[in-house]
Amino acid sequence: MTVPPPIAMLAELTHRCPLSCPYCSNPLELTRKEVELSTADWTRVFREAAALGVLQVHLSGGEPVSRRDIVDLVRAAAAAGLYTNLVTSGVGLTQARIAALDAAGLDHVQLSLQGTDAEMADRIGGYAGGFARKMAVAALLRDAGLPMTLNFVMHRMNMQQLPRAIEMAVELGARRIEVATVQFHGWAMPNRGALMPSRDQAREASRTVAEARDRLSGVLVIDYVPADYHATYPKACMGGWGSTGLNVTPDGTVLPCHAAQEIRHLTFDNVRDRGLAEIWYDGAAFNAYRGTEWMQEPCRSCARKAVDFGGCRCQAMALLGDPAATDPVCVKSPEHARLAEMAESFADARADLVYRHA
Repeated sequence: MTVPPPIAMLAELTHRCPLSCPYCSNPLELTRKEVELSTADWTRVFREAAALGVLQVHLSGGEPVSRRDIVDLVRAAAAAGLYTNLVTSGVGLTQARIAALDAAGLDHVQLSLQGTDAEMADRIGGYAGGFARKMAVAALLRDAGLPMTLNFVMHRMNMQQLPRAIEMAVELGARRIEVATVQFHGWAMPNRGALMPSRDQAREASRTVAEARDRLSGVLVIDYVPADYHATYPKACMGGWGSTGLNVTPDGTVLPCHAAQEIRHLTFDNVRDRGLAEIWYDGAAFNAYRGTEWMQEPCRSCARKAVDFGGCRCQAMALLGDPAATDPVCVKSPEHARLAEMAESFADARADLVYRHA
């Protein structure tokens, strides 16, 4: 098959983070500071990404501002011709640092929101004073004229705050809000009993988003990731495996998606050993589930196989132990009924939160 170049790259600069969100999708075993890529390494990776065809880079983590060289990294990405988006908790950003990032060429900031009040946000983030800091940073970003997206991760504990989160996005001057129902990877997996929304909550969230999109058309863009476990069909994760984007982890490992290391039998290349273009086109992990030839039934003969590409390979691995299986979110999967029962069971549970640690 003809492989197009990627358009986006997620640069996971570090796993260090002042927050300890229990829905964090980072792996349970976090990358240590001493093995993170250097400034020079990332500068080379940004140049290789631009040469490959990448248009935008999402500077993420952990908390990317935890890196002392964050201004230099933004400058390097911008110099390579990449659109730069900083994905941040806001903790660690000051007026002076925002000005420096702006001057270095930062194009956009995506600010996370764990709740619409201090009680919820600080409880979920595990960081006292985090909500107040975020609100102050949002005002600084607005004053600096930097475009901002508000990222609101929803789950059973805060879904009732969705209408207020949308209001806050408008009040804070955000251009868009990403309403993302928790995806169960990494630290979120052991928290399913605390975070799984009910089916009624998922339906109400979809209704709220639809109404807000109509009401705020031209004012606020609303991106929406619905609740996987309560869906009829799976989403086309990453737009199809190895088709539109790639991730580079703090130590330089290159992944087709954020959670791909959950598929233990795959071999992942590192930017310290191979060029980014070579990895994208020839890497075994990237070619493992590209296209549709790898599919089993019922995906192989399904009319939707080029629409959702069988769903999430990492979810199939996590839930079924087979990354080539139909994502059990799909109603056509023989395991769909079992997943629905599992979702209801977790939604009824009253488990304690297990916090991510750095």
